[in-house]
Amino acid sequence: MTDDDLLRYSRHILLDDIGIEGQDRLLSGHALVIGAGGLGSPVALYLGSAGVGRITLVDPDTVDLTNLQRQIAHSQDRIGQPKVASAATAIQALNPGARVDALVQRADAALLDQWVPQADVVLDCSDNFATRQLVNAACVRHQRPLVSGAAIGFDGQVSVYDCRQPEAPCYACLFPPDAAVEEVRCATMGVFAPLVGIIGATQAAEALKLLAGVGTSLAGRLQMLDARRMRWDEIRIPRQPGCPVCGAVH
Repeated sequence: MTDDDLLRYSRHILLDDIGIEGQDRLLSGHALVIGAGGLGSPVALYLGSAGVGRITLVDPDTVDLTNLQRQIAHSQDRIGQPKVASAATAIQALNPGARVDALVQRADAALLDQWVPQADVVLDCSDNFATRQLVNAACVRHQRPLVSGAAIGFDGQVSVYDCRQPEAPCYACLFPPDAAVEEVRCATMGVFAPLVGIIGATQAAEALKLLAGVGTSLAGRLQMLDARRMRWDEIRIPRQPGCPVCGAVH
């Protein structure tokens, strides 16, 4: 680390759990972020400001006026730009040393098989069930930890699915791929603006802990937030032996 790095990351370095070694791990880490919207915005900004050395953003969409109520990586003057390019601009405004790959693409199986093995941690900030299942399957195939979040209305959830741990479930253990799911979108249901910040910041915290080797992750635990009452509930999630995704691997 340079003298500027030591100053920039000094508040991390002062933490006994992180220190110089943990910050070095962040600087050499690679995070793959699927989605650069409501959840992806705080994720990208916190990963970038905290010093994650390489961040790959994947999103096919462009910035729209309706996004600006909650998608804090974007701004009025970047309406019409690809979200990943806008988020990359925001990250580098905070931390010019961050390396950002901005992929204006949908996260299909081929893209995930190319990028998931390159990443140290994957963050699912997408907004649909099909993408979440594809991301989970790729993380299981390539044995990468997945930090997954979701938010709609006043309700949010977050967990870590780390198939490297023998007892930890994958996303499909809790949400089977063949389950009948009613898709709900912000465009039709609405979303409380700070909710995506709370869930996205929690995702960023879990990813930073995994990269730095700090603390205990949310693997095996699903946290759910009711923002109307600002109440968190947690349920334990066991691995399902018959899971069609991780059961076939282990």
